[in-house]
Amino acid sequence: MTQTHAFDQLSAELNDLLCVLNVLTWDARTQMPAGGSASRAQQIATLSAVARQRLLDPAFEQAALQMQDSGSELQQRAAGQALEAIAAMRRVPEALTRDLALLRSEAQDAWASAKAASDFSMFAPALERMVALTRQLADALGHGGQPYDALLNTYEPGMTTATLLPLFARLRTHHVPLLRAIQAKPQPRRDVLTRAYPVEGQRAFSLAAAQRFGYDIARGRLDQSAHPFEISFTRQDVRITTRFQEHFLPGALFGTLHETGHALYEQGVAPELARTVLTSDLLGLYAVGGASYGTHESQSRLWENRIGRSRAYWELHYPELVQTFPSQLSDVPLDDFHRAINAVQPSLIRVEADELTYDLHIMLRVQLELALMNGELSVHELPEAWNARIREDLNLDVPDDAHGVLQDIHWSAGMFGSFPTYTIGNVMASQFYAAAGKAMPDLETQLAHGEYAPLHGWLTENVYQHARRYTPHELLERTTGGGLDPQPYLDYLTRKYTTLYGLEEHL
Repeated sequence: MTQTHAFDQLSAELNDLLCVLNVLTWDARTQMPAGGSASRAQQIATLSAVARQRLLDPAFEQAALQMQDSGSELQQRAAGQALEAIAAMRRVPEALTRDLALLRSEAQDAWASAKAASDFSMFAPALERMVALTRQLADALGHGGQPYDALLNTYEPGMTTATLLPLFARLRTHHVPLLRAIQAKPQPRRDVLTRAYPVEGQRAFSLAAAQRFGYDIARGRLDQSAHPFEISFTRQDVRITTRFQEHFLPGALFGTLHETGHALYEQGVAPELARTVLTSDLLGLYAVGGASYGTHESQSRLWENRIGRSRAYWELHYPELVQTFPSQLSDVPLDDFHRAINAVQPSLIRVEADELTYDLHIMLRVQLELALMNGELSVHELPEAWNARIREDLNLDVPDDAHGVLQDIHWSAGMFGSFPTYTIGNVMASQFYAAAGKAMPDLETQLAHGEYAPLHGWLTENVYQHARRYTPHELLERTTGGGLDPQPYLDYLTRKYTTLYGLEEHL
């Protein structure tokens, strides 16, 4: 067997294992009976250990070294990423990898029960162990005195706390005054969003909207879960879920559009990159084609917000929504509906937050994660610290744990360091959208006519097809001509809310 063939074959087998892990995860979150959680945890832990062994197999390392010396540019990139992951994984004790895999399943089960009961104390013991193990992971990976940097880098390569916090400060300086100006204006009605919307109608409209953007249902499906997510088992099987609430229409609708953006990315990966290192997060032992979590999030936020909440979109598709829910919406003018789905109103729930206050939710979580990882905050102090920040930033009182510290699944999965990527994704989304508009001067006209294929095609060519070939920074440089830049995002928010709320005299 040639070294080229050996590297490709071993990479494919490793990706297969990671895809099987994804299948088990998807099933656990969508269809698995509650009684299966303990055995599923063992299955995932066992497969994670096998994947780790495959990654650290000397034969795989040798094949990667050979490929790095003699392969094509693409093969050399794949080999280089494999060698980096091998070096990092070697620093992580095998027992720690297994303990984390076991605890993730247990902790997610505890989180689900605690959220249902709105009782943080039911989740706290598992979270304490997760925080302790995550600190061990950060120390094993290595950092320059800031444990959070090691975690953040696993989700957003090249990003550090020293870069992230000034970005957050700039956004806060923009967002808070804009929020105060909006709050001084008359607020749009939102009661139209909380009428009774039968779930079957929501599902049909949401799935049609996903397909309209380009989601290939022959390679995907839409299911229901407690927390919306997208997951892929190669580009040929990319699944999304949403959460249906009869008395809150935007939840399922925009949750579906959000996950559709993720799915378009995974379905758009170049076929030749399937089952390779470039569709594998080897350090995270996760099959994924996106360059980073932030890059991935840029696509969910772009399709959900820039397109799905736009006036042009609803001028075309609101009649169809009214036809789906005639008794609920026949008396609601388009203007009222469009203003309702774009209303700025501080809320307790991140996934239901408007575009302006969303980043404040992320900043809150990152501040708490930093404090947890630095030992400045204990797990038992989390609810009080959470509630205080919500009160300070959004002037809201948290009524219970389910609407506060228990609302997100991420900490139960050990995903400390992933939250910043949501805001990074917001920033990237505006950069990609601006670059697409520059490349296609008639983009807005196309979108106004419901022609989504040109934008989808441009994103596939410039972002999706490359999978993990480029770092996030390289991808931004190639696509937009520069690095991470919040200005297009700030300009977009200012234009949008100036128009919606008539803020000219305030800005």
